[in-house]
Amino acid sequence: MIAKVGQRTAIGGFIGLLIFAGAMTLRTFLPADASAGLPDAALDFFTLSISVFVESLPFIFLGVLLSVLVQIWLPARLFDRILPRRPVFRRAVMSLMGVLLPVCECGNVPLARGLILRGLTVSESMTFLLAAPILNPVTIITTYQAFGWDNGILAGRIIGGFVIANLVGWVFSKHPRQPELLTPRFEAHCQSHHGASESGGKLGRSVRGFAEETSAMLPALVVGSAVAGAIQVGISRDILIALGSNPIWSVLALMGLAFIIAICSNVDAFFILSFGSTFMPGSIVAFLTFGAMVDLKMLVLLRTTFTFATLVRLTAVVGLCCMILGFGVNLIG
Repeated sequence: MIAKVGQRTAIGGFIGLLIFAGAMTLRTFLPADASAGLPDAALDFFTLSISVFVESLPFIFLGVLLSVLVQIWLPARLFDRILPRRPVFRRAVMSLMGVLLPVCECGNVPLARGLILRGLTVSESMTFLLAAPILNPVTIITTYQAFGWDNGILAGRIIGGFVIANLVGWVFSKHPRQPELLTPRFEAHCQSHHGASESGGKLGRSVRGFAEETSAMLPALVVGSAVAGAIQVGISRDILIALGSNPIWSVLALMGLAFIIAICSNVDAFFILSFGSTFMPGSIVAFLTFGAMVDLKMLVLLRTTFTFATLVRLTAVVGLCCMILGFGVNLIG
């Protein structure tokens, strides 16, 4: 069973690498006028999909490297020593770990997988997964550079992200059998990881772990980027902009935009800055919070780890909380 899972994972990773290599080859060697005959929608699809992929790829590799570091190189009992014993405080500390890690949401997926493999609970890893993209230093600095302290956007994003991540962690901590939140494939991987001997040395196990995580993430990233590109082409942003002045619809519109464009949390503040004169502050906070936690690309990546039902509940809770946050900021403002 485990051997078959590993074989399927390796094949998926190989296919993902082939797709990426093919796209880069076409991009490099085709003449500049070769795309002249393609429809505008097709050109937009390829441009948007490749841009999402290329933007995310470095952070995927960084996240995989950090995952390998957590799984293999850190002492086995490190987290038991540094984390509080009470679950609520453990999750709070886990959510603040993003301050030390400049990784966006897509790079945090392999890192969260590494935390689960290391023995942390699903709810603790999920808390880190949602909070780290918002509380990492690069995201905080870029949000400050874009908005400063105006209209409570920076404070709303930081405080809202921390509270929502810990609320989600608390909700899923109530599940009586947390391993059931994981896909059967990843749960089998966890069991084989815990039962495996540590033969081959740390360097050899690091190489194997990097290959396994990369082969799991790359196909999901290719699919997620393609889906995000296709939906961006199909939905007009003029419709979203028309809703920008309404305190309720503006929040929903920008949350929908954040879900569709799947832009990295380290740079999303500069993207949405151009909407600042059209949309209300609460809608911008909702965009910056929801998009960093849940988007199309992120869900495809998370599907490598969590069941479909888990992701539906996760999206519903995060979405509802971000709506309340956005409405609240609009009312205060």
